Amino acid sequence: MVIGAAAAVIAAVIGTGIVVVQATNDDNEPAATAAESSALADMATTVDDEPEPDLEPTFAEPAVGDFTIELRTTSRQCFGSAGCNLTVEPKLSYVGVSDELDPDAVYEITYEIKGDESGPILETAELSDQTTLNYTETSLTTKSAGTKVSVKITDIVSTGL
Repeated sequence: MVIGAAAAVIAAVIGTGIVVVQATNDDNEPAATAAESSALADMATTVDDEPEPDLEPTFAEPAVGDFTIELRTTSRQCFGSAGCNLTVEPKLSYVGVSDELDPDAVYEITYEIKGDESGPILETAELSDQTTLNYTETSLTTKSAGTKVSVKITDIVSTGL
């Protein structure tokens, strides 16, 4: 009789343990897997609850090689073998897509003009709003009518408004 009572107690404890484990795991998975699933669900909820960061647009910082420059002669007066007086203005082109440039920045583009009888001339043009170019016409005097006038960009500096 003692052995029968002991067997009944052992069976009751095992039966109760099985019922408790199954009741806490609704999907009949082992307890460790259910805890891991719960932790993953909590992490997913936490990540989804965080607001998306505002992404600031990024713009390219232009380099000297991103532009081409030519000179457009707006007036010319030559004096035979004594040379010529010229007035020129820059004709700039951006090689990339203009949307790559910051619309709020002003780009100071420094260029050097060669061919003047007194030596090279440095000038600066300002590019703003991605398409607006402000510059001053340049007057120069050549030694002869055959003197070639050339131009090259030497520096680009970006400033905010």
